[in-house]
Amino acid sequence: MKSINWRSSMKTMKNLFWNADENRLRAGWRLLIHLIVFLFFTVGQDALNLTYGALPAAGVIINLLYLASGLGSTWLIARFIDRRSFSDFGFHFDRKWWLDLGFGLALGGLMMTGIFLTMKTLGWLVITGPASTNYDVPIVLAFLLRVVKHFVVSINEELAFRGYQLKNLSEGFSYKRVGPRGAILLTFLASSILFGMMHLANGNATVFSTLTTICAGLLFCLPFLLTGEIGVPIGFHFTWNLFLATVYGFALSGAAQGTRLISIQITGPDAWTGGAYGPEVGLISLVWALAGCGLIFLWNRWLRGRVELHLKLATYSPPKDSL
Repeated sequence: MKSINWRSSMKTMKNLFWNADENRLRAGWRLLIHLIVFLFFTVGQDALNLTYGALPAAGVIINLLYLASGLGSTWLIARFIDRRSFSDFGFHFDRKWWLDLGFGLALGGLMMTGIFLTMKTLGWLVITGPASTNYDVPIVLAFLLRVVKHFVVSINEELAFRGYQLKNLSEGFSYKRVGPRGAILLTFLASSILFGMMHLANGNATVFSTLTTICAGLLFCLPFLLTGEIGVPIGFHFTWNLFLATVYGFALSGAAQGTRLISIQITGPDAWTGGAYGPEVGLISLVWALAGCGLIFLWNRWLRGRVELHLKLATYSPPKDSL
């Protein structure tokens, strides 16, 4: 009977968790830790909103605490677990970053307005009433409260699902046989699938809505994978949600909105309009998403003079300062 080589077994076990070449946890464990922390703060925010969210001042405080917890926890994880600079997640604040943010803001509003006008022209929605809110405050203040909410969600979710996730997945998939380009393409698919699965718990979610959410995730991933910067995704996410839910009164990921500038009723086919879940999972959004991808390519061609994958995403560069 052969004796167990404990030293070899312990080394194998350590290699499952620790990347000796990079002197840090492997990508899968880093992603798991960050996801658990993100879900903890997200569930906590939801619980506080259920209890105190009807109070406008409390809602603002809860959202700002949620933003601080998301940014702060990711900074700590970046420094002590990832062993990298926080800016590696797409926060290099130069001129191009701010132009990207502006483009993202314009793109989200443009696409959602296009979806609304298309459905209105085809007779797939009817405007049923003026602005309304479930807050006991004037509609202007209620609208500003929703702006804060969408602003916080766009930063935290893009940091979690694009900045942190795409960077670590790209590095984790970057084996010799795969290479940086293959790693980024695998990341493109894996992240979008996870993004879709995270929406399964939403009200009115179906298999079809999950598949279309996965496709939407591809659109959200594209700007980051082309540039390594998160300006476009944050801007796009913010105005997409703002115009979808608060301006045009659509359901947002299956949830009816209490504050909206107009009230509408969807009358078109569910497959195209998204039905009770909202237009983000309708075929009409996929058509506009293709147009959005084209605009993203054109934007990068104009701003950077090229359209190509940002291969540095798949390479780990330790920070210059010692940790």
